[in-house]
Amino acid sequence: MITSRNTHLIVSARLISDFGAFLNMVALATYVYLLSNSAMSVGIFLASRVGGGIFASLIGTWFYRRWQGRAPLIAFDLLRAVLLGLLLITPASQQAWLLPFIAFGLGLGNSMFAIGLNSQLPRLIPEQQLLKANAWITSASSAAMVGGSLVSGLLVAGFGFATVFALNALTYLLAALLIVPLRFEKPMGSDVAERGEWTALKQGLRSAPVVAAMLAVTMADTLGSAAHNVGFPIISKLLTPDAASTTLGLALAVWASGKLLGARIASRLKGSDKRHLERRFFCGVALMSCGFILMFQQHSLYGLLLFALPAGLGDGISEVSLLSRLQREPAALRLPIFSVLTLLQMTGFGIGMLIAAPFYAWWTPGAVVMLFHGIPLGTLCVVKALALRRERVARSSPTPVP
Repeated sequence: MITSRNTHLIVSARLISDFGAFLNMVALATYVYLLSNSAMSVGIFLASRVGGGIFASLIGTWFYRRWQGRAPLIAFDLLRAVLLGLLLITPASQQAWLLPFIAFGLGLGNSMFAIGLNSQLPRLIPEQQLLKANAWITSASSAAMVGGSLVSGLLVAGFGFATVFALNALTYLLAALLIVPLRFEKPMGSDVAERGEWTALKQGLRSAPVVAAMLAVTMADTLGSAAHNVGFPIISKLLTPDAASTTLGLALAVWASGKLLGARIASRLKGSDKRHLERRFFCGVALMSCGFILMFQQHSLYGLLLFALPAGLGDGISEVSLLSRLQREPAALRLPIFSVLTLLQMTGFGIGMLIAAPFYAWWTPGAVVMLFHGIPLGTLCVVKALALRRERVARSSPTPVP
């Protein structure tokens, strides 16, 4: 009964907070670009947000070893609500210097919340139900993306950016209220020092090279994610100069619809052991990257939306598979693993932001996305193929008789 209630509360909280977050994502990305008319400004803003995520990944293990349960999750929801509220009380003339700091705080709050929730989810949901729970969480997040992305452009056009920021702050407050009734299992005692935990994590990754490969592919894919996130408002303005926010919202909505479908597919596929989850993750990443590459080659809104669907489909499959696989690691390793995952994602995303933004001044959006989604992921796919080949050779070699 408690398990079912926990699942409903978590899914509802993610649905509400992500709805507001995507209202904010579309509005802020467009807001920064329209204020500055510069892709570099969008890159700096997003890089500041990523910087907050990197900082969170560095302190996440230390923080959650000392403070666990509901209170930290509620605190980071409230932090994000306060940061969005600053945009409502700060004069527009002073927002240019304030926006990077707000972006840093949002990145910190987002990543700390994700680290805390993902690492503690096995304390809320039994292991045999984790795959379905992750699928529902991802589905809720995707549904929120669809609604938030579709509504954002209309709200900006009809009521202005301030309405979107206020609504986003309200959603974080509501999400915090939904976290209050959560019931966590009693945490298992840990006699391992943090330094010992990181050493154990390194040893664990050495003994599980596929998990290490999953983390590496995740980091590489964030380079492509950085490129298409910088490029979304740019290609939206190129295709529809008079309705950039609406186009951006539609593209994200279709992508999110695909992600929702991908999450549902991932939860219904036969086989939920580690090997099945690993294979689905790699296939999902490949589908996602190919979808984004084709998406940015289009010269019409309909073509853009057509290929946004498979991009989201792969994203949903890969996300559910990755989370479910990492949550199957021993309890002592889950927190450092999710901290490392966040660090890799944020580092790759931040580097990608800083590198990709100037390319949009020299190349077309399609060429930039092809480079950043194609080269790193393609290289890692080759490395993964070689690793699998070595494993097959090792399995086919005769076992020496003692």
